[in-house]
Amino acid sequence: MNTKLKAYAGNLIFSLNILILFLLFYDDQLIIPDWLQSVGRLHPMFLHFPIAILFLAFILEYFRFNEKFRSQEFYAKFTDALLLGGILSAGITVVMGLILSVEDAYEGEQLEWHKWFGVSLVFISAVFYVLRNSKFYNLVYAKAGTVILSLLLIMAGHFGAVLTHGENFVMEPVSTRASVSLEEALVYDHVIQPVFQEKCISCHNDQKLKGSLKLTDTLSILKGGKSGKLFIAGKPDLSLLLERIHLPLGAKKHMPPSGKPQLTEEESRMLYLWVKSQSDFKQKVTDLPLNDSLRILAASSLKPADPDEQYDFAAADEKTVRKLNNFYRRIESVAQGSPALSVSFFNKAAYSAASLEELSAIKKQIVSLRLSRMPVKDAELKLISSFKNLEKLDLNFTDISSKGISALKGLDNLKVLSLSGTAVKFFDLQSMFAGKNLKEITIWNTGISDSEIKQLKQQYPNINFISGYKDDGSSMIQLSKPVLKNNGRVFSDQLAVNLYHPRKSIAIRYTLDGSEPDSIKSPVYNGNLLIKESLVLKTKAFKEGWKSSETAVFTLFRSIKPDQISLMKAPNENYRAAGANSLFDAQLADIDPNNNNWLGFMENDLVLNLNFKQPKNIRKVGLNTLISTGSSVFPAQSIHVYGGTDEKSLSLLGILRPAMPGKEDKPGIKNLEVTLRNKTVSCLKIVAKPLIKIPSWHASKGKPALMLVDEVLIN
Repeated sequence: MNTKLKAYAGNLIFSLNILILFLLFYDDQLIIPDWLQSVGRLHPMFLHFPIAILFLAFILEYFRFNEKFRSQEFYAKFTDALLLGGILSAGITVVMGLILSVEDAYEGEQLEWHKWFGVSLVFISAVFYVLRNSKFYNLVYAKAGTVILSLLLIMAGHFGAVLTHGENFVMEPVSTRASVSLEEALVYDHVIQPVFQEKCISCHNDQKLKGSLKLTDTLSILKGGKSGKLFIAGKPDLSLLLERIHLPLGAKKHMPPSGKPQLTEEESRMLYLWVKSQSDFKQKVTDLPLNDSLRILAASSLKPADPDEQYDFAAADEKTVRKLNNFYRRIESVAQGSPALSVSFFNKAAYSAASLEELSAIKKQIVSLRLSRMPVKDAELKLISSFKNLEKLDLNFTDISSKGISALKGLDNLKVLSLSGTAVKFFDLQSMFAGKNLKEITIWNTGISDSEIKQLKQQYPNINFISGYKDDGSSMIQLSKPVLKNNGRVFSDQLAVNLYHPRKSIAIRYTLDGSEPDSIKSPVYNGNLLIKESLVLKTKAFKEGWKSSETAVFTLFRSIKPDQISLMKAPNENYRAAGANSLFDAQLADIDPNNNNWLGFMENDLVLNLNFKQPKNIRKVGLNTLISTGSSVFPAQSIHVYGGTDEKSLSLLGILRPAMPGKEDKPGIKNLEVTLRNKTVSCLKIVAKPLIKIPSWHASKGKPALMLVDEVLIN
């Protein structure tokens, strides 16, 4: 390696070690800007490079003193360059990881182990690199050093995998869950919790809190996360849990995220029914009525695999199965030691007829095939009909036609068929039943009428037809509220309002003047609503034959974002949010004081310096503030706003002394708005003083109050 380049790399490694030490010691005081957060998020993509380079370098160094290699100049130079490059890339990766660890989604013991093993690897590797050129360095040091460093690398990788995929990720395919009888089974413990465990907990656990949501225990589930309560017992249409899992797969907030194993239709249905039945954590499955839909689905999911079930085919070639497995197509054994395979597709965009044809190599072993929400056409059904040992087929919400279903007649072993959301018709479906072993068929939201479903149940009493809920006209079902799909409710220039409702043929009506929307006079949202000023948007959903939704209220704020933001005093250690950036991130926190968007002040005033490249004529400055007296959260006792051409020429432009809440006032969020005297400024200074003494009527009278702010609004 070029001597200058080598020296430069060595100096860079030394600098990275200093930077790592700085990030380690001051991580609790760091305020990471948005652009630097993006750099931190490159950590998972970048880390595979140093792992490969360092492992290869350690192997070469281990054999460095072998007679065959010790005299080879190229071997020594190549190992030296490889080790130097590996340490350098590892140092950059650790810096990225330390930046990423500041984000709220990562915390806990596993993070600490991952962090310290990674940091130790870089430090010790750097020392090892320097010492390996010393006179005393010999075979013993080479082997001992590389073994120690390899162990550090393995442990850092292990704890990183635990953070990303969950604690049981490696052993999950061979681990088995203890079976439980239907009589002993609890609805949550044995039906709902396994769904969370398999599809959700890898991102919502003690070590990785995406959205500040933890799903590992009952209290955390009831508490919810950053976006609020996970569900409202008895009201599935108003529950965030159901809203997120039913968003389009490509939507940013769809859960589980695209590329992760998705919930099956049965799992989604069970979650819906559990929330609808009041979300009882102690209820037994057998406490539910015999004909209850949740009980039927629970009984099906709890049915243990038959240990005596034998297949007359051999297991598929392991290399072939591994080759066919990818991020969007999961192939796994139905039971330990069984040759039978289960195949699931997850990503609609990645699906193609070719991806199904590739399974021909293992078609004899496939007994379960999940194609829910994939763009499956009739032509693919002919291919599926060649999977002669298929026992379970999920075609929910695919593009198959009624006539195409006839291609499946030859599947004599088929026991479970799911056709919800397809265009299948009654007469075409009937031909499927003759001489078949079908035990269960799901046909809700299809072209089959209620009377035809009743006829099918009478003709085939041994088949369980899952038809879902059908409105018989005797009751009015209330629509869920419209949803605002914009990423934030704060905008700088104008905002194209994006309203959404999951049900089709819905009229979303709205008002902008604070009045209640009605079904006649209020304008209908058609996708072209453009907002240019701060206002309150009220919306309701209407549909003939349905009860209109409750009113959804969205306060939209127009606000100027400064070019430079400086938070002059540290916030309360328990309410740091994202520092000054959280005051201008266009994300409004909810009414929960524990929401991670709140920036809190008690010991210090909120002192904020704002600079604009172009002078602005600012009329109002508002602080979006939480008021919750039960949690000792009060508004500021005073807000002063100063302005001028620079920080040395500031003058007082406005002052507000908010009214203090009373004993009976309910919690709420209020925009404390300061009206400014007319002046063009390039610099603003905002000083908000927390309440020094809580009023005498309060249980914490005389103590200082907490002030929580999540957005500064400038007009």
